[in-house]
Amino acid sequence: MDKKTLTKVLGGLADKNIRFQDLKRLLSDLDFSSRIKGDHHIFYREGIAEIINLQPLRDGKAKAYQVKQVRIIILKYKLHQGVYDAKI
Repeated sequence: MDKKTLTKVLGGLADKNIRFQDLKRLLSDLDFSSRIKGDHHIFYREGIAEIINLQPLRDGKAKAYQVKQVRIIILKYKLHQGVYDAKI
């Protein structure tokens, strides 16, 4: 897993600067399954009620509000534990 991307997402200071591909890879590394419909990348995982719907910006970055949604889910379900001891 890319700890650098996880740290940036959890830190919340660079939501506009997270690459879309990095965010997709992070979710895959956290055992999310995905399906694609058009430019909508939909991520889901057993045991997690929320579905994450991501869309890339034209410059290859993730949308800031979607990065925030991912951060909230990671923290809510404590998905970062076991990866490293996050002190955020």
